[in-house]
Amino acid sequence: MRMKADVRVWGALLAACRVHKNIDLGKQVVRVIQKLGPEGTGNFILLSNIFSVAGRFDAAAEVRIIQKEKGFKKSPGCSWIEINDSLHAFIGGDRSHPRSPEIHQELHNILVDINKLGYQADTSFVLQDLEEEEKEKALLYHSEKLAIAFGILTLSEDKDIFVTKNLRVCGDCHTVIKYLSLVRRRDIIVRDANMFHHFKNGQCSCGDFW
Repeated sequence: MRMKADVRVWGALLAACRVHKNIDLGKQVVRVIQKLGPEGTGNFILLSNIFSVAGRFDAAAEVRIIQKEKGFKKSPGCSWIEINDSLHAFIGGDRSHPRSPEIHQELHNILVDINKLGYQADTSFVLQDLEEEEKEKALLYHSEKLAIAFGILTLSEDKDIFVTKNLRVCGDCHTVIKYLSLVRRRDIIVRDANMFHHFKNGQCSCGDFW
């Protein structure tokens, strides 16, 4: 690079280490980031994710301990959608919404439909040491999926579904929403911590790079 890499550039490399499960390079990148000064919890979470994907849950737990010791707290994933001037917020696994049974049933119906198109859950995005079936259940109830399912149930078919999330959309949710836009024939817009995603006809405006 012609310019000196800042913490954001190194963070992008760390994210690539997560995708390619390159633990050794990831640890080197983290050392550089720590010298530059992490701007938030994101880089700690990425390193923890790298260890979790590799099945090294003890090492992932150590990273989270260091993160807490340094005073960085991870915010829980939260997504919200506005319906008729009323804001509805969801967190992962949420069952507090009055229409929660309908929302969960709609997600199960969606899962059946997208499985027919070849969808397979990417359980590498579940960081807990759980059985495979439990990981798939955890993925199904991510906050953005809950918010979108509520939008499908509530908004007329000619209305776009607009959801905001406080964190980055996970890879599995991104895949599911692409399928969902196809099987439910809905335009879905998700604003996450990084960018806008416009899902339509099984594709996303980000080109699967975000």
